[in-house]
Amino acid sequence: MSATRHLYLARHAEAGPDHGGLSATGERQAHALGRRLAALAPHTLHCGPSARARATAHTLSHHLPGIQVQVRAEAGDLIPHAPTRAQLPPEHADRILDFVQGVDGAEEPDLTRAALERFAGPCLQGPERREAVITHAFTVGFLLAHALGAPDWRWVSLAPAHASLTVIRYPHDAPASPTVYNDLSHLPEELRWSGFPEHLRP
Repeated sequence: MSATRHLYLARHAEAGPDHGGLSATGERQAHALGRRLAALAPHTLHCGPSARARATAHTLSHHLPGIQVQVRAEAGDLIPHAPTRAQLPPEHADRILDFVQGVDGAEEPDLTRAALERFAGPCLQGPERREAVITHAFTVGFLLAHALGAPDWRWVSLAPAHASLTVIRYPHDAPASPTVYNDLSHLPEELRWSGFPEHLRP
């Protein structure tokens, strides 16, 4: 019998100038995120293969004794879906297409499908699970849009800040329930909003 999955999605903390690790701000963000996750008691901790995602996961894992970091390609820095003009609202198509074309990297359908298979939906069997995933903004946005039943291209409008927390509950007997998005309450004021578009800040 399937069981409820609680998915704790976090964008990596702020990277250093060469993206090879974390900045001083990012280190502090990662420790604060670790303390937040410790209170949620996840059973597993996954991260993408990039240096900034791995550094975030390993830093915050100090607050999660007994849990090993599991590096997964499907939690990487993906372009989840490159929309065509016909899929987009006409009034927003030019801006969205310009944005997607300016993003580094390429669409990787196999990894996107693997991310959905691994992280979305209830657990196929066993007891209720709590899983933490340290990933990237586009992957968080895509999984959230999928949980809401939104069009695949909607990831472009979801831009979580560094070390923010998004929570999706996948019950075994009901539709997915996103309960938290871009939560920064675990960060002191001076560490909030890095990596988040200025025009969207409250």
